[in-house]
Amino acid sequence: MWPYLTQLLIAANVGIMVFFTVAVAPTIFTALPPEWSAAYVRKFFPKYFFFLGLTTATAAGTAVAGRGDLAGQAVLIGCAVVFFFSCFWLTPRINRARDDQQTATFKWLHWASVGLNMAQLLVFIAWLVSYGPAR
Repeated sequence: MWPYLTQLLIAANVGIMVFFTVAVAPTIFTALPPEWSAAYVRKFFPKYFFFLGLTTATAAGTAVAGRGDLAGQAVLIGCAVVFFFSCFWLTPRINRARDDQQTATFKWLHWASVGLNMAQLLVFIAWLVSYGPAR
């Protein structure tokens, strides 16, 4: 059961991340006025990063319980740490830069956040491909 749970959690994370990128984000910024979309995003992202961090940490724990694979566990722990970093360190600084009208800082931090999130998505996809079907 453990290997299946690990793959299920990682696959779910991929689905969440792709759905947000493809469907939710574009809709938020085209359907809502800027002040509403900004307020929504400020409430959404801490929950998004925290939830994905928890599910990734859980997947790391189940990877070890199921296979004893330390390399796979290390990759997942690294991704979980980045999610928590994004939640507790990066997102508040992005918001502060926006509030203080530090446009260059905001853009740099925002693109760092996007880059980290896309890198994590690619790591998850590579993890699923490399570990193949659960055994």
